[in-house]
Amino acid sequence: MASVTIRNVEKSFGAMKVIHGVDIDVQDHEFVVLVGPSGCGKSTLLRMIAGLETISGGEIVIGDKVVNDVPPRDRDIAMVFQNYALYPHMSIFDNMGFSLKLRKRPKAEIEAKVKDAADILNLTSYLDRSPAQLSGGQRQRVAMGRALVRDAQVFLFDEPLSNLDAKLRVVMRTEIKALHQRLKTTSVYVTHDQIEAMTMADRIVVMNAGRVEQVGAPLELYDSPANLFVAGFLGSPSMNFIEGRYLRDGDTAQVICANGTALPAPVVSSAWNEKQVVLGVRPEHMHLADGGEGAAATVDVVEPTGANIEVLADLAGERVCAVFSERHPFRPGEKIELGWDLNKVHLFDPDSGNRI
Repeated sequence: MASVTIRNVEKSFGAMKVIHGVDIDVQDHEFVVLVGPSGCGKSTLLRMIAGLETISGGEIVIGDKVVNDVPPRDRDIAMVFQNYALYPHMSIFDNMGFSLKLRKRPKAEIEAKVKDAADILNLTSYLDRSPAQLSGGQRQRVAMGRALVRDAQVFLFDEPLSNLDAKLRVVMRTEIKALHQRLKTTSVYVTHDQIEAMTMADRIVVMNAGRVEQVGAPLELYDSPANLFVAGFLGSPSMNFIEGRYLRDGDTAQVICANGTALPAPVVSSAWNEKQVVLGVRPEHMHLADGGEGAAATVDVVEPTGANIEVLADLAGERVCAVFSERHPFRPGEKIELGWDLNKVHLFDPDSGNRI
């Protein structure tokens, strides 16, 4: 296996720059997920690692070799695409072994590697079938098997689960993670689904508008987001944001909203006193309060999800979401009081977006 180093990489299409000086280090054996909204540049960056797109500036290093001008076939990478990219006229066996056949590998070697990969992916009984006879999940396994037989230094995944239904996506992401834990192959995985990123990654790279917003372990990014974008992108339901004026009085602090409501806030530097801030609190960190410890809210919508109850409510003129594990009989129009753990609340600078 090998590491992947991306140094100040840029990409432009004519006068339009879509990747702005990206720096990422993927360690040997690591599973790194590039995540972000559609159009943020994550797939373009992956295609540059693969050599399917030229880079406009910077360096891409695989192992100890700069591969800027190295053709895709010579980069020793294997790629799994979103649309499977299987040959419909070939059997599953031939699809999986095709790259080895092109390299004129001995027939016995091809047969051994395909059967080993099929055994790992539970495809042994399907080797004589055509892709049309398989389900979407099975076809994605074939695409992964075709990558496995390559014994490549780096695996690249370009949104491989986006064409599958919700239940199958959960199954396949577990299989991919288990496969990585078994093989320890250096992997770069692209997705727009933050749940996939959180559950699969050793480290996550959050991208936005062609730039890296933050890099870190999943729970590190979830608990300590660097800015408003990361805080709002990671988490489902997403973090609640309420803007107001910060007031600190000794060891206590409040955020005064536009309608005059005072919300409990964590204590930060007195330099922020009287300045505008954004209070960020995750729905699962909210709880029912009483005795004036929280803030008055009015229930708008109640959404039972089975394990939890999600409540959309009006708080200080803003719609917020709160998640409860207790089955309280909430009703639309009901007056409640919401509180939160100040140790899990964040304050952000509304101008820069950075966490205070």
